[in-house]
Amino acid sequence: MIGGTSYAGEIKKSVFTILNYYLPQKEVLSMHCSANQGKHGDTALFFGLSGTGKTSLSADPERKLIGDDEHGWGHDGIFNFEGGCYAKAIRLSPTAEPEIYECTRKFGTILENVGIDLASRRLDLDDASLTENTRAAYPITHLHNIVRAGVGVHPQHIFMLACDAFGVLPPIARLTPEQATYHFLSGYTAKVAGTERGLGKEPQATFSTCFGAPFLPMPPAVYAHLFREMVTRHQPTCWLVNTGWTRGPFGVGHRIEIAHSRALLRAAMSGELDQVKTYHEPFFGLTVPTKCPGVPDDILFPEKVWADRGSYEKVARELAGRFRENFTQYEGSVDQAILAASPK
Repeated sequence: MIGGTSYAGEIKKSVFTILNYYLPQKEVLSMHCSANQGKHGDTALFFGLSGTGKTSLSADPERKLIGDDEHGWGHDGIFNFEGGCYAKAIRLSPTAEPEIYECTRKFGTILENVGIDLASRRLDLDDASLTENTRAAYPITHLHNIVRAGVGVHPQHIFMLACDAFGVLPPIARLTPEQATYHFLSGYTAKVAGTERGLGKEPQATFSTCFGAPFLPMPPAVYAHLFREMVTRHQPTCWLVNTGWTRGPFGVGHRIEIAHSRALLRAAMSGELDQVKTYHEPFFGLTVPTKCPGVPDDILFPEKVWADRGSYEKVARELAGRFRENFTQYEGSVDQAILAASPK
């Protein structure tokens, strides 16, 4: 029981922690991810830490939402834990995220830390005076495109979202099962000043085990082994997606447009990216497509869009080093094939 809190996230994540303890013992992988379903019943999972676009990208008008944030993956497929959404509301756009934006205006939605003009009673979603972490909690039935049963078949695609503020990861890359397990354990994103307290001007690399470190009561290897077993058995296509910066790091380049991220995900799920040529990215060992409809070709080559290639290589090496340093904690609990997926 949780009392005396006005923060819905505390309630939500406490229940999630309990499920993360019990479900793996029943051979069910508990996951901090979104899930949606295509027109033909195919499903996709979206892993990502706060600010990576997980909620926005999974709420695709062309696909039905199974759930926003917490799911289980068992022998019969995937299922949602929550029955609702807890979306970030800061600077929501009626054009970029129309469905979520509309939910902030619906009866029954609970808004946390969102600014409001006391005279006009109008919301100000750009107001971050209390915190950047403004939230909208609403039942999933507030959305139009949903799977009411909250269940889906085994996933055909798994996307791991990272907001790379260093600007070195490609916008999308295909992963082997071993690479997918490596990045699942790593749970990488980067935070920048303005979104978190106490940050300086430089981006800060953040790693959260299985994209949910604070909520995992079992050893990381338990979740990693279950994840790899499910991926090996059901063979979804796994992708690493950078929703962060391109043409340079934070402060130099700019954030990848959400329309471009959506186009990349749709092309991946439709099979279009399976038909294009790829290249081998040297620092992280990633397989990257060279073309995608609706996306400028050049941003698929991070090193080419930086003004100075030497600076790109320096920052890429530094980030690869941070990955390797973070992964030392798992070296004794994973096999050599996963260790080999480490950046060089």
